Amino acid sequence: MVAPSGEQYDISGGGYRAVVTECGAGLRLLEYDGAPIVLGYPEDRRAFGGRGQLLLPWPNRVRDGKYTFDDQELQLPITEVARGNAMHGLTRWAPWTLEEQTRHSVSLVHRLMAQPGYPWTVDLHVLYDLSADGLTVTVTATNLGPVRAPYAQGAHPYLCAGDDGVDGWELTLPADTVLRVDERKVPCGRGDVAETDDDFRVARPLRGHTLDTPFSGLARDEEGVAEVRLHNPKQDRTVVLWMDAAHRWAQVYTGDDLPEDPRRALAVEPMTAPPNAFATGEDLILLAPHGTDGDEHSSSWGIRAL
Repeated sequence: MVAPSGEQYDISGGGYRAVVTECGAGLRLLEYDGAPIVLGYPEDRRAFGGRGQLLLPWPNRVRDGKYTFDDQELQLPITEVARGNAMHGLTRWAPWTLEEQTRHSVSLVHRLMAQPGYPWTVDLHVLYDLSADGLTVTVTATNLGPVRAPYAQGAHPYLCAGDDGVDGWELTLPADTVLRVDERKVPCGRGDVAETDDDFRVARPLRGHTLDTPFSGLARDEEGVAEVRLHNPKQDRTVVLWMDAAHRWAQVYTGDDLPEDPRRALAVEPMTAPPNAFATGEDLILLAPHGTDGDEHSSSWGIRAL
C-alpha cells in the first residue's frame, strides 16, 4: 500500500526530525526534541490546507489565472474555484523523484513540463537538510528551454509553538509594508504598517487578529537574512522561520477559514514574489534561456526552535 502522499523520507540531525514526501516534495513533519514545530498531517492522509507544500513555479494566487508574458496571453488552471484564482503553482500534487538521501538530508527532483498556461520546461530541485541549526530548505530552478521563463518560489509551513493554538502566541514580523487584499484575496493596494493592526515589528499577541496577509520591506541582517518569530509565553517555546534575500515577501495566515484545525498553527509562507506576480510582474524572477547566464535560480529558507 502507498500512502496518499507517496514515499516518506525520514531524516534527523541536531535534535530535529523531518519527514519529506514524494508528493510535491512537501514537509509532512518537523519536530525538535520530539515536539512538533510545524503542524503536519498523518501518513494516512494527503496534505490539506497547503500544509508543508512547496509552491512552484508561483506562490499564492493569480487573479482569474490570466497573465501576459512576452506578448503571449496565457490561462492557468483555476484551482481555487470559489474565488476564481490559479493558486500555489503546478507541482503540489506531482510526484518528485528521490535524488539522494542521507541520515540528515534528502534531495528530490521534478521536471515541470511545458503545458497550457505555462509553456516552459523547468527542472526543479529541493534539498532538505537538518543540523543543530535546524532545517534548511534550498530550492533550485533551471530553465531547459530556448526562451526566458517566469518563475517565483514559495512554501507553506504552519509554525507550531505549542499545543494551545495561535491565540496564546506572540508574533514578531519585521516588515514595514503590507499588501491589502480584496474579497478574492488578491492585492488591491499597499500601505505602511505603522500605527495599524498589521504592525508586528515588535512582538504582539495574535489574539484578536485575523491574517491572510502579504508583508514586505523585511528587516535583514548583514547577510540579507530576515526572521519571523513565533513565541509561546505560557509554554516558553519559540519557533523561528528565516529566509534569504531572494525571499522578499512573507504571507502570514492564521487559518481562520480552514475547515479543519482553524487557528491551531500559524502559516508563515516565505515567497520570492507577492500574490498575482505573474500578472503584475512585481519581483518576478526571469529565468534566462538554457545555457546562458541566469538560467538557474536558487533560494533558501529554514526553521529552527529556540
